[in-house]
Amino acid sequence: MTRIFGHYVPLEMLGLWLLEFLPCLLAIYLMLAAPPSSGVFDLIAFEQAIALTLAVSLTWIAIGLYRPELCLQTRRLFISTAIGATLALPALLVVAMLAGIDTGSLFGASPLRPVQFILTWVVLLFATRVAFRVALRFNLFARRVLIVGDAPAAARTREAIDHLRSGFFSVCGVVRPSDTAALVPAALAKNRVWAVVVTEEARGDLPQDPLMQGKHAGIHVYSDVEFREQQLRRIDLDHLAADWMLFAPGLSRGPLEASIRRGCDLLISLCVLVLTSPLMVFAALAIRFDSPGPVLYRQERVGQNGRVFTLLKFRSMRTDAESRGPAWASQRDPRVTRVGNFIRRTRIDELPQLINVLRGEMSFVGPRPERPHFVEQLREVIPFYHDRGSVKPGITGWAQVNYPYGASIEDTRQKLSYDLYYVKRRSLFLDFLILIATVRVILFQEGSR
Repeated sequence: MTRIFGHYVPLEMLGLWLLEFLPCLLAIYLMLAAPPSSGVFDLIAFEQAIALTLAVSLTWIAIGLYRPELCLQTRRLFISTAIGATLALPALLVVAMLAGIDTGSLFGASPLRPVQFILTWVVLLFATRVAFRVALRFNLFARRVLIVGDAPAAARTREAIDHLRSGFFSVCGVVRPSDTAALVPAALAKNRVWAVVVTEEARGDLPQDPLMQGKHAGIHVYSDVEFREQQLRRIDLDHLAADWMLFAPGLSRGPLEASIRRGCDLLISLCVLVLTSPLMVFAALAIRFDSPGPVLYRQERVGQNGRVFTLLKFRSMRTDAESRGPAWASQRDPRVTRVGNFIRRTRIDELPQLINVLRGEMSFVGPRPERPHFVEQLREVIPFYHDRGSVKPGITGWAQVNYPYGASIEDTRQKLSYDLYYVKRRSLFLDFLILIATVRVILFQEGSR
């Protein structure tokens, strides 16, 4: 993992992105630049190539091609690479049009050139990921981790490594704090240890001198809670200190970042409203003709610091859906109308919430606002649940792009671990990643219900 603006990014995925970005940049530059025989570096063509390559690579990021788990799923990998290669072409053309770049040198007069582009990208993306998967299976990327602590406590960290980062890390052993011979720099170097992970229970008995010497020699030392947070990119609720928010960098952002975030909320919301206005009109007409009742659904939600506001959505259920009281949506919920089923899966029902963003009641990115009825229940059974309200709720968020729809106490607890990670690590960079990942969630209809 490497930290970028406080957020943990898998180093291997960053390397894979560079491995695909650089040859794509070179290929586009050579097609835009003057003939190589001239021996002149074309700065304008290089700048244009960077813009076009960024458009292509951001498309690949948006549909999730740089998620480690994707490399282990052959069918999903093939579908994603085909979609990524296909969508990269219109993304390239849109950026070229906006930047005034002549694409004639890219596509020439041949009508088959766009097809050649797509097929080349499909082969490139699929081949690099198959090679990446082979490397994972042979542990070519595996970094050796030594766990310090008793076996029951060490099992939590071992599970995090084996379950989510298989192929990236390998546990080379579990030792007790009293085993100082295994912790001296020479022993760690001999066993090619990349990091030492210390369980919470072992920290009081830990000999600090040998590990400090190991740190100076380039060996990483983590607490087990910090290590799992890095790898899982969510908070360990079972080991979260009561005063954790005092030390959360995401809550220490200054007024400048707050102003930038608000300006981005206004700009993005206005742009999306304008672009989707024909779609919203069509959705409103479809709802009106499909079932009796209002087009918009108004519902009280809990916002920042417990303030209640009225959330707007396109109505996707029958008007008597909650005649027996509030309830979570379920799979194939019979209360959902025919049109409602479609607008839920495509997230069209969320579009009126752009008005809530313009009002300042919501942000574009943040924890999903919950209903007062459920908030009171969840605060009683889930510790730290009220802490998610320390920031504005959002249309999309870290939990939404990493965990499916939650319809139980346990689901809500899992989503809270992602929400609190966002609260702790919140930054404009993380907001940007969430916005990009939302494209994948909508495209593949992940977590809709």
